[in-house]
Amino acid sequence: MIGLVTYENAPALTDDDRPLIAELEGLGVPSRPVMWDDPAERWSDYSTLVLRSPWNYHLKPAEFVEWLGVIEAAGVQLWNPYEVVRWNMHKRYMRDLEARGVLIADTEWIARAEPAPLSQVLARRGWTDAIIKPAISASATDTWRTTRDVGADGLRYRELVERADVLVQRTVPEVLSAGEWSLMFIDSTYSHGVIKRPAAGDFRVQTEKGGSAAPAVPPRTVVESAERIVAMIPAPCLYTRIDGVETSQGFMLMEVEAIEPLLFFAFEPRACAAMARALAARG
Repeated sequence: MIGLVTYENAPALTDDDRPLIAELEGLGVPSRPVMWDDPAERWSDYSTLVLRSPWNYHLKPAEFVEWLGVIEAAGVQLWNPYEVVRWNMHKRYMRDLEARGVLIADTEWIARAEPAPLSQVLARRGWTDAIIKPAISASATDTWRTTRDVGADGLRYRELVERADVLVQRTVPEVLSAGEWSLMFIDSTYSHGVIKRPAAGDFRVQTEKGGSAAPAVPPRTVVESAERIVAMIPAPCLYTRIDGVETSQGFMLMEVEAIEPLLFFAFEPRACAAMARALAARG
């Protein structure tokens, strides 16, 4: 039995992921949704677990890491692989990729409980506009835009740093003007692209934050940049989403999404079938 891992707000999977059950059934592979933090689950009942929408893991990271240890000890196969999930949880992976030549937004890496106030961080960098986010985050949780005139953001920032590692990143204007690419890879092969744009007056591209998403064909240079990044991930993946922006400097990576990304199957149903085949082939 394959467990498709979700959470309490999507117990039957998301609308986008639900067709995966039928695709697997057509291949003779039984599967069902399962909530990662359900204490009643017997993980030894599953040969394989596929992370699809555990969209509260970033709110309970210690519990999620403990759960990974439990299912690994039980001998359950996980997709994506354990080492990739652990690597991808904390945004320090961006620092690793930058060291290997990947272009990322200018970033200040703030350790938990670091005393420097936000105004000092911005002044040191000479930034007038920046994005603040936790190092373990999803769905733009605790993520906001600030300016050099910090105001009330100073207190909000201090409260966040008291409980988490934090990234302060210079705002990437191309996100606001041109939008952000999401490039889906199935079995490490490029599948399809989506362009995401924020709502007017906002910077967040997530649809739940008012942003929009539409199928689009990315330039070949963008795909090639994403392919190079996928090749740097610690182990081959069943699925990956590379989020990034075209800039004058080249393709700028915003996120590697290898834990629980929306894969926009609704825009490209063949990708759902391809993922089912790749999963069935893994046994």
